[in-house]
Order: sequence, then structure tokens, then C-alpha cells
Amino acid sequence: MNFLIEAFQFIFDPANWGGSGGIGVRLVEHLWVSLLVVVIAAAIAIPVGFLIGHTGTGKSIAVIGSGGVRALPTLGLVTVIALSVGIGLTAPIIALVVLAIPSILAGAYSGFEAIDRRTIDAARAVGRTEWQIVTAVELPLGLPLLMGGLRSASLQVISTATLAAYVGGGGLGGFLFTGLRTNDYPQMLAGSILVIALALLSEGFFAILERVTVPAGVRAGLPTSVRARPSRSRATAA
Repeated sequence: MNFLIEAFQFIFDPANWGGSGGIGVRLVEHLWVSLLVVVIAAAIAIPVGFLIGHTGTGKSIAVIGSGGVRALPTLGLVTVIALSVGIGLTAPIIALVVLAIPSILAGAYSGFEAIDRRTIDAARAVGRTEWQIVTAVELPLGLPLLMGGLRSASLQVISTATLAAYVGGGGLGGFLFTGLRTNDYPQMLAGSILVIALALLSEGFFAILERVTVPAGVRAGLPTSVRARPSRSRATAA
């Protein structure tokens, strides 16, 4: 209990917020690395996932590859890459991108795969092009699972980005490694609390983002056509 009190004292002490190694700078570093990693991973995984989900090909390769990547120890990967490229942000960014891709990839292709094929066939029957089917049908209906993949990847990245400090990449992990070297357990606990707080903020952000971007009918689990049908009936009766 004393460690917990001392950890919060460390966090709320203004003296620990200033300077190049202060909480403020390390929070910004941690957020910047996490955001950059998720953006890079999304830019790679989302197009590939959409292609797999739309065409139905390559899923087995994606599943096997994702499973293999998830089995990689991130700390070991950071260390191996750092031995090749040197200390700094490059090694942790590459390792964290590798960590984030499987969740985003799974969310992207499973979102498309979960759509009723009759919906896709109906879109083709009315003359929609493949691009129109992807953007106007599959993307809106598959968005909840994609958002889930992004949310999962963000949580993994925020929690694992502490390893960036292991190779001089900065971030909140600096409090963990410094506390470990000096047996300063309150400082280590303070760093962990800050990471947990960032993870909770990420959860709240994606919950709001999902509410803003996902159509209400899709969130409710009902096709838009079903939700619109009563309105058309009333219009006909009128």
C-alpha cells in the first residue's frame, strides 16, 4: 500500500513533470510512438485485409502468418533489430508494427467476411462496381470489426511501447527501467499507472470514434434496409 501511495506522490509531484526526462515529455514520446506505429500498421494491414475479405483468397496464409507473428517475443525482436540498426526509435517502431499488424489485419478481413453474401450479390445485381461494393457496402458493414481490431492493436502497442526505453527510444518505459536499476519500486509503479491511464484513454477514444464513424443501424446489428423499411411503408400509406 505504501508503494501505491508513493507512486501517486511521484506522479503528482510537479518536480517530476519538468525536464527532458520528466513525465510530460515521456508521455508525449509514448503517445507519439504508439500513434505512429498504429498508423503504419493500419496502412499495411487494412488494404491487405480488405483484399482478403473481398476476394476470399489468402485467408489461410494470413491466419498462419498472424499466428506466427503473435508468437514472436517483442523484447527479443526489439533487441535483434537494435543490434542491426542501432539504438533509438527505429527498432521499437519496427517491432511494434509487427506486433500491431495481426489484430488490424484480422479485424479488416473478418469484417468483410462476416457480411451476408446475399447483400454482396444484391449489390452486384443492381450494377455496382467492385470498388463501389467495397466502399459503399462492405466497408460500412465491416467497420465495427475493423474498429475492434484497431482498438486491440492500440492497447497492445501502448502497453508494449514501454520497451522502447530499453534501446533508448524514450517513453514511459524509462520510469520502469530506471526504477528497476535503482530499486525504486514506486517509480516503476508510477510508470505502470501512467501506461494504464493511457490505455484507458485509448479505449475511451475508440469508443467515441466507433460511435461517430459506424452507422447507427450497423451498431444495432440491423441492416440499414431493415431499419428504413417502416419509413417507406408510412410514406406509401400516406
